[in-house]
Amino acid sequence: MRCSHRASVNALGRRFEVGGGPDARGLGTFAERSKTMHISLEYGGRSGIVSGPGGATIALAPNLRRDRVAFDAALRHPLRFREAVGALHDVVVSDLRYGLKDRSAHDAYLAQERAREAEIRRGAASQARTTALKESLGIDPAEVRELEARFNKLRSVYWNARARYANYLSKHDPELWRLLVPCDPVITVAPDVVYFECFSVDESGYGCLTVDRDAFSDERDTALGTTNVDYSWSLYEHFQTLRSYRPTRFVVDPGGFEATIGELGGHREEQIDLPSSWLRGFMQLQSAMSLPMRKVPLGREGLYSVLAFLQSHRAAKSPRAVRFELDPGRPVAIVLEPWERRIVIHSSPYDGPRSETIRVWGRDRLRLLARLLPLLDGADVYLLGTGLPSFWSVRMGEMRLLLGLSGWTANHWTGSSALDQIAPPVEPSPDLIGDIAATFRERPALTFDEIRARTGAAAAFVAAGLNRLALKGQVIRDLHAGVYRWRQVMPFVLAPDDLGPGDPETAAARELVSEGKAQVVRDDRRPDGLRVLEGRVPEHPVTVLLDADGRMLRGKCTCSHHFTGGLRRGPCRHLQALRDAADARTGSPSLDDWFASLTR
Repeated sequence: MRCSHRASVNALGRRFEVGGGPDARGLGTFAERSKTMHISLEYGGRSGIVSGPGGATIALAPNLRRDRVAFDAALRHPLRFREAVGALHDVVVSDLRYGLKDRSAHDAYLAQERAREAEIRRGAASQARTTALKESLGIDPAEVRELEARFNKLRSVYWNARARYANYLSKHDPELWRLLVPCDPVITVAPDVVYFECFSVDESGYGCLTVDRDAFSDERDTALGTTNVDYSWSLYEHFQTLRSYRPTRFVVDPGGFEATIGELGGHREEQIDLPSSWLRGFMQLQSAMSLPMRKVPLGREGLYSVLAFLQSHRAAKSPRAVRFELDPGRPVAIVLEPWERRIVIHSSPYDGPRSETIRVWGRDRLRLLARLLPLLDGADVYLLGTGLPSFWSVRMGEMRLLLGLSGWTANHWTGSSALDQIAPPVEPSPDLIGDIAATFRERPALTFDEIRARTGAAAAFVAAGLNRLALKGQVIRDLHAGVYRWRQVMPFVLAPDDLGPGDPETAAARELVSEGKAQVVRDDRRPDGLRVLEGRVPEHPVTVLLDADGRMLRGKCTCSHHFTGGLRRGPCRHLQALRDAADARTGSPSLDDWFASLTR
């Protein structure tokens, strides 16, 4: 999948090497690994849409510092592609982090008052100046007014030109664009699909647009692989010009841009500092997608009902969760908090193994899907559990858009330890990871059962290995197709240190346990299967309630971290230390226990 047909034999061993170093071409070097990653990008032109007598051409400029990726085909449904890419763009630029209250109206009023006072002062000063000039120097005030008019005119020309230049830079300057998009979107050309991936600027939302190869016709040059593509505001504006009545070709060509669309910009190189938190969030999302999840059918009517209610209502208080009430054989019920608005999905019953209630957050970003409702065939939600990421998949004929929600902003993919609770308790062996990676040599897309059959490993070990490969950016799971795809988001294998520091609360909890400062006073199992822990860590009285899978449902601690955010920001170090100390007394869970808890 990472290689073209012509280069597959020679480069196959290097591309599927698990423990190897950077690509020979050296896309980037690491410095200040805990903070940023220095990456070099090279493009032969700028992406854009070129109109001609035969129709329009979507010309995407790939990164020339990666293996050659090419694709040239005609789009069957340009309008559908335009709306899907537009929704993906909204994911890229979305930033739901807290901002200051909008005081523009009040500021405008104050500015108007200041302007009125300044006008009165100018009038008084002008009159006093005219009188002084005439009485003391004998200068004609008319000449002074003419000189001031010329000065104001030339000054206006200067500032207008400066404003136009600033507006141009905001759209075309890569350095300014990097302030909004840390890294260009990733495109992968696979044997059966072409898909685009992006991560939001606030590091808490993920988007993936998958297009079946059947959506294209008249394919010409094709080289399979993964690469970055040049992206800008102007490209998004060009996408809006696509029309259904005009033939449109989709082209990814690293060699033909300078000659055919040189007006879009010549050869250039970019040096970017990719935040480690952004990369860590992206990779943790990939690892979360690799785990077993509950599939909840929504349908077009169900998604419309959710979006319509959220569009017309604004929550003034917490909680702001989306609650899924799942009961096998019965319709799915979605409850929007705090209004307790109940939406029942009658289209298909839930076929899960047991009854449960799951609450997820991050629903404000669901509004990005509103523009796709006219094109929608159906929708599904994939759930990991309460307080964990959710994945919303919408189907539009031969296209699918996957929206991943962390539930919080300000990069809580990496800031909380919710994902750490469902990570494999034991690190898979390098041999196992190598065997799993080797299974993708013949076929770049495999189901879980196919990988297990080829490796001969137990299901729990295969799941742990796939989770680690996803965390390294080498494997992605296609939820709709039910397969795992080999896709290297970087042209080198990422190490854990490359992703930057982990959650400080989790690291501090491990230190507390290693120093023996976590004292377990009570460890009981209730009749309903829930586990109650009580103790002191080290001076804080701590209480934890765990479910049957060992996940925290509720907790109580007197520290400031828990007081200000509870479990929504991730459990504090004291809660984690008490749980880890209790688990150490009973023995660490095995991979079989971990996998059973995910699939239970």
